[in-house]
Amino acid sequence: MENDEPASPDPSHDSTQSKRAQIEVIPCKICGDKSSGVHYGVITCEGCKGFFRRSQSSSVQYSCSRQSNCPIDRASRNRCQSCRLKKCVAQGMSRDAVKFGRMSKRQRDSLFAEVERHRQQQRLQANSVQEPQPLPAYRSSKEPREQSSHLIPALPPAYPYSVEPELQGCPPEVHPYLDCRIGEAQAQSLAYRGSHRRGFDSTTSTPEAILNMSGSAVGIRPFDPESSFFSYPTSLHIEELSASIVRSHRETTQYRPEELQALRWKVFSREEIHAYQSKSVDEMWQHCAVRLTDAVQYVVEFAKRIPGFRQLGQNDQIALLKSGSMEVVLVRMSRMFNTENNTVFFDGKFAGTELFKSLACGDLIAAVFDFAHNLCALRLTEQQMAVFTALVLLNADRPCLEDRERVQRARRDVELALSHILHRDNQESLLHKLYQRVQVLKSLCALHIEKLRWFRQLYPLTVHSLFPPLYKELFGSDTDIQTLTTH
Repeated sequence: MENDEPASPDPSHDSTQSKRAQIEVIPCKICGDKSSGVHYGVITCEGCKGFFRRSQSSSVQYSCSRQSNCPIDRASRNRCQSCRLKKCVAQGMSRDAVKFGRMSKRQRDSLFAEVERHRQQQRLQANSVQEPQPLPAYRSSKEPREQSSHLIPALPPAYPYSVEPELQGCPPEVHPYLDCRIGEAQAQSLAYRGSHRRGFDSTTSTPEAILNMSGSAVGIRPFDPESSFFSYPTSLHIEELSASIVRSHRETTQYRPEELQALRWKVFSREEIHAYQSKSVDEMWQHCAVRLTDAVQYVVEFAKRIPGFRQLGQNDQIALLKSGSMEVVLVRMSRMFNTENNTVFFDGKFAGTELFKSLACGDLIAAVFDFAHNLCALRLTEQQMAVFTALVLLNADRPCLEDRERVQRARRDVELALSHILHRDNQESLLHKLYQRVQVLKSLCALHIEKLRWFRQLYPLTVHSLFPPLYKELFGSDTDIQTLTTH
């Protein structure tokens, strides 16, 4: 007798389809349009999926008429095919990527964790008292900035992460500058990170906008002499300082730990390594200068969210960034280092020292990799890493400081925060080892400047015309090289 009842569906298949549909709450990682799932290993829309498929034809060759750093979003994605493909590759798209249904459990769990974070953001926005008005990550210098009587603006809460109980903040009334409605805070957090990780335009981020702090893109306001200096009373508020720094760190890192963990299996093939090694010296230097400048942009965003940094005068903020941003980048790089095979995350995949051969700086690259490997050996938590990077930045021994005492007070509070966290974690012995790493950082930065001086002598036009303005301002002028190498 024929059974008229429909066959029972496969529960596991329905579960996979349901989870696949949930992924679509995350916008396209390439252009920000509505996504349609995981394609070639990355969450993308149908348009970017089709574009990447067409780009894999052997007859297709794209070139950029600008400086290979065009912004790619929903409105501009069709203007430069070369930069669009470059972003696809940087995000991890590959013909060899496994399909969603064949991903490992760890890879799927990472995707679903990101889905849940987006859902939390949506719920927080829906429940906010006022409809949040998205704020740009960086403002144009021509746009007026609302004046505030507070030197330190309201800080956004942690980007949906659960902070350990020891780092939970005190009520808003304790710190007036933390009194921020959920809607406003989420708008700030979402505007910076976005639903997909936007890259910074390192070619148009001018030194005037980033370093001279004109109230523009970076949003660092000039020091207000009328404002009273707020110092964290150690006995009462050191945990709140720790929590603020951890929030700043989590909201301004290019990749979260779980994302990097999911990407550890992506390594460059021999053919890809050979392509990098085949680049000319000046071409590879320019490429790495752009990548380094992108990382510095995140450091600037991190700095301006640290309460102690925001209380400093404008000139001292600039001085600390110019002399300390490279050190912070190197510390943050250790988060993206895989000690199992001595590779670092670069251009969307993990690369070894051989990938950077055409830089002709083997000793510098080897020293940087050694530093990252040794810092990873300390097994710092994200909280410890966050406060350590703030400590590296707030260095009262930097040159050209106008109010060294104020910087020293800000650093003292961060030192206490780091000591507090290490004591809480029963790892007080790490403090001495971390201070030793600070000395290594100074040597690495001096070696970087030395190599840059050598390169500029050989390729002055490349540095002058093709390097990002911010990179040249930070590392390229004669005055800065003299200051950084003699200090």
